[in-house]
Amino acid sequence: MRSILFVPGHKEGWPDKAVAAGADGVILDLEDAVPTAMKAQAREVVAQSIRKLAAGSRKVGVYVRLNALETGLTGDDLEKIVIPGLDGVLLPKNYGPRDFVACDALITHFERRNGVKPGTVEIVCSLETAQAYASCEKILEASPRVATLFAGTAKDADVSRSIGFQFTPGGHETLYLRSRALLATRAAGRQFSWVGLWQDLKDPEGAKAFAIQNRQLGFTSMVMIHPSHIAIANEVFTPSEQEVIFYKGMIEALEKGEAEGNAAVLYEGQHIDYAHVKTARQVVELHRLLTQNAS
Repeated sequence: MRSILFVPGHKEGWPDKAVAAGADGVILDLEDAVPTAMKAQAREVVAQSIRKLAAGSRKVGVYVRLNALETGLTGDDLEKIVIPGLDGVLLPKNYGPRDFVACDALITHFERRNGVKPGTVEIVCSLETAQAYASCEKILEASPRVATLFAGTAKDADVSRSIGFQFTPGGHETLYLRSRALLATRAAGRQFSWVGLWQDLKDPEGAKAFAIQNRQLGFTSMVMIHPSHIAIANEVFTPSEQEVIFYKGMIEALEKGEAEGNAAVLYEGQHIDYAHVKTARQVVELHRLLTQNAS
């Protein structure tokens, strides 16, 4: 998934609009986007949305942001939304590995109770506290369900309050946080890494710069709060046609070199060998998969 859009859980029909706009995944929100008095209603709507998305013509990632464990509402959420068609949940406002052990136990219970194949529901750790960032490596080891980390560094949100940083568009104040989350994710063997959010809806160029910076760091997926950012994320996190042409040429150059008895060759003024071609093949394959999914 390149683009993952938050959708208020109680808004019927909005997930369909997200898919129509090109989102690769949706996060149906039961937490901060839902008024307290509407939590129960939102769970019912989210369950309907999960079933509808699962039956859709285009496969998208379907996730639900739960209410935090400290609210006492997490079990009520899971009881209703752990159903066939759900890919995973986001656990917000967590403080370390123990929270994921607890969440795993709850999911295991409701998978069994609701007829969901055991072990299929993932957990994405939403990094929103200083404690979570400080223990992100251990969180990834806490449960086999923990699929990745979501490095959220939004302005004036829970994470900025917990850590105390002042948000800037350039992101220098959160570069360490995002980099640490990314490194922990890849070191744990996870290939996909989530990042976000860009809140200024009047600054699409800023959103694109934010996406490019995170792609350069190594992130694969951008979480967003508005459909206008979907096309930006899809463009930035998809290898361009020019990149594909370049890397296909690299592969051909090394293959020609091998035929001539060389394991290293000069290509477009650059020294390349087997390590570079591994990267080239990965980029070409990613482009093929994304193009295939889009069609």
